[in-house]
Amino acid sequence: MMDLFSQIEEPEREELLALRKELEEANYKYYVLNMPTLSDREFDEKMHRLQDLEAMFPDMFDPKSPTQHVGSDLDKGQRTKDKGQNGKAFETVKHKYPMLSLANSYSREEIEDWARKLPAGVEIVCELKYDGLSISLWYENGQLVRALTRGDGQQGDDVIANIKTIPSIPRHVVGTPSSFEMRGEVLLPWERFEALNKEREEQEEPLFANPRNAASGTLKLQDPREVARRGLDAYLYYMLGEDLPGTTHYERLQTAKQWGFHISDAIKVCHSVDEVMAYIAYWDTERKNLPVATDGIVLKVNDLQTQEELGYTAKTPRWAIAYKFPAEKQLTLLKEITYQVGRTGVVTPVANLEPVQLSGTMVQRATLHNEDFIRQLDIRPGDRVWVEKGGEIIPKIVAREKTKDRPADSKPLSTLSEAVYSFPTLCPECGAKLVRVEGEAAWRCPNEAGCPPQIKGKIEHFVSRKAMDIEGLGEETIDLLYRQGLLHNIADIYDLRLEDIAAQERLGEKSAQNILDGIEASKNVPWSRVLFALGIRMVGETTAKKIAKQYNTIDALQWATAEQLTAIEDVGPQIAENIVRYFEDMRNLEILERLRKAGVQMEGEAAEEPQSDKLAGMSIVISGTFSHHSRDEYKALIEAHGGKNVGSVSKKTSFILAGENMGPEKLKKAESLGIKLMSEEEFLQLISE
Repeated sequence: MMDLFSQIEEPEREELLALRKELEEANYKYYVLNMPTLSDREFDEKMHRLQDLEAMFPDMFDPKSPTQHVGSDLDKGQRTKDKGQNGKAFETVKHKYPMLSLANSYSREEIEDWARKLPAGVEIVCELKYDGLSISLWYENGQLVRALTRGDGQQGDDVIANIKTIPSIPRHVVGTPSSFEMRGEVLLPWERFEALNKEREEQEEPLFANPRNAASGTLKLQDPREVARRGLDAYLYYMLGEDLPGTTHYERLQTAKQWGFHISDAIKVCHSVDEVMAYIAYWDTERKNLPVATDGIVLKVNDLQTQEELGYTAKTPRWAIAYKFPAEKQLTLLKEITYQVGRTGVVTPVANLEPVQLSGTMVQRATLHNEDFIRQLDIRPGDRVWVEKGGEIIPKIVAREKTKDRPADSKPLSTLSEAVYSFPTLCPECGAKLVRVEGEAAWRCPNEAGCPPQIKGKIEHFVSRKAMDIEGLGEETIDLLYRQGLLHNIADIYDLRLEDIAAQERLGEKSAQNILDGIEASKNVPWSRVLFALGIRMVGETTAKKIAKQYNTIDALQWATAEQLTAIEDVGPQIAENIVRYFEDMRNLEILERLRKAGVQMEGEAAEEPQSDKLAGMSIVISGTFSHHSRDEYKALIEAHGGKNVGSVSKKTSFILAGENMGPEKLKKAESLGIKLMSEEEFLQLISE
């Protein structure tokens, strides 16, 4: 009999282990890679199933199970330090108060079930649930001294340099307790999200799926100037500490608003589930008019003493719960699949849909990403598909309606000739045979010099604002001049004549002269932007600046090896290989020579000579916050005096430039290795002697 029970239990035990693995991977992709693979509801349903199975098999309890901890935005391989965009480490600091997640609900019944467990007559504060990145802000004597991400709930990454670029977060507040913590959400407003994705689309870089992913990726960048440019915002929603004013959550938020913190005006104190549901119903519609993304409502017990009495589970507070708005999606007909060719030759399948209303706009087209995506969902022309707006802005197909009503001749995507439809093997624009690089999902047209969308796309990129910034040469004008045989590559721009441009439809002599003035002005664009404008695959604006700093002329860069290029910060093997391959193409070399003869800047200013060699041979770590200069300015000073900036403490560290609130891990390691700590004033005195 026991053997029979064991056999019955075995599949469920296997399911338990499989769910743990799946949810851990989903957490990692969501928090660390910013590439969610499950919807919130799918994740929660799987989590509830795992909780049920763990209750069924208590002998399989594991403290590392996803049911026992919150998702972590720390790198799984390095719990003590997470790496930024360029591989440098952020300082990781332990939270004074753990940052837990919230239990989620999706119906009135679940809200009522939660409310029944509360003491009778409690007030419930309703707030908008902003879809961003959780942040913990610590203030000492009115000064912002630390800004930690949620991390794994017990410790987080200190991103204070990036947080200080957000205008809505005060660096200094007056009239506050000596020490307190504010928690909130860092967000990327819709307007900035659209602009950022438009930039990435123009560069054929992967788009951010939603503002939350964009905000998370931005906050982990190592360049605060780029963070500032992207335009993050923040809303604060909770205060912690000792001897704080007020006895209710609502009172404290109103006090925080008086201190200058960005607190939402949408907060409301409710006295019944009916009031809560009315609040939810109102904001389910009205939130679409907000400048930032929201994905639900947060309910909190108002009285702080009651919060303390209710306490916490292993990963959630009992006194709060989140109601998640259902994602808006519609069922429509997939009429046909067409294919677009981008600037770098990537062939993207596009779903042409029966028009459907979604989040206030009419949707007729949606990306199908690549061949693998089509195969995975088994999408075919004539299917009815579910369309959703990713982040409520980018239309995407999330599933097909499974039905037996498919036409008799309907077949899955195939490269077989007898298939009803197949992913093209030839470029739909120029007929060249498509290629697929090992390890990549996309098919690509290799005919860079003869494929019309690639030719026009490279020219559009070359003249764009962040590249050569040539006004008047927009997409329509480029298309017109291309069709007239006046533009075949970027070098042809500098051969355009007034009479040729003025003779074109919708263009007169005045417009032609403005274009020529813009072309002439572009000859003064600095070398780093010229390098970016060339459109070398995967060489973005920031990477181009770093390469141009290392290689001061086009001639020096032309002869750089892949190994030499990968020594540059942010340049990986694939980027290095793309650069080497670019200079191996004789057509590119001919274009570069024509650009040089036209007067385009092919070299930059000579690198500044070091101010001194006082720090020559020294490896210096910077830690803490400073009053005289920013961390970036101190890094520049170290390099200017011959020193080398390093991110971690080791036996080779010469000294640590230590500011206020130095990271405890670095301090502990410095003490164990006997590394000298140098104050800001001592350092400035050293380099000025």
